[in-house]
Amino acid sequence: MSSPEKCTPLSFIVVSVFMLFLLSACGGSSNAPTVTPPAASQGQGWGADGTEIKEGPASGVETTNIDEQGIKGPGQFGEGVSEGRTSGPMLPVYFDFDSFTIRPDMKQRMDANAEFLLANPTVRIEIQGNCDDRGTNEYNIALGEKRAMAAKRYLINKGIDPERMDVVSFGEERPLDPAQTPEAWAKNRRDDFVITGR
Repeated sequence: MSSPEKCTPLSFIVVSVFMLFLLSACGGSSNAPTVTPPAASQGQGWGADGTEIKEGPASGVETTNIDEQGIKGPGQFGEGVSEGRTSGPMLPVYFDFDSFTIRPDMKQRMDANAEFLLANPTVRIEIQGNCDDRGTNEYNIALGEKRAMAAKRYLINKGIDPERMDVVSFGEERPLDPAQTPEAWAKNRRDDFVITGR
């Protein structure tokens, strides 16, 4: 009667390498566009990471017109996802840490959003306030609402009927980037402008 074969260290290594190869081959890669929010303008003080915010160009973030299914191209109003969860051709606006003030480098975006809404008077939108995940849930829900209301007031001042705009706060619940880095936090501190009707 022969004894059962024992697993040698070499065969264990070969099997392990083969399994790692299979797992990595099945992982795939994401083709989702990455969004880099514009830098804050001079005079904004200190960043969330403790570094001083310097003057930089109010970089127009390159937008992609990709909807949630990954289809490029405009619809009737050019909608699709421009950045974050904002319906194109509108653009989201980003906020400094613990702030609901519209940054000077975001006013051009707000003006462009107002122009789109003025040119399309039947479009209704929802302004969605978002926060990074620092702070309590309750605090971030309140801050997200203040951010959405600040954008609504700005658009009202540009002549948009308040009845066409609803506001909602998602607080920290819908991050675009879950990483714990200053870049991720900057992406998550934003208002999205979502078309809800025509």
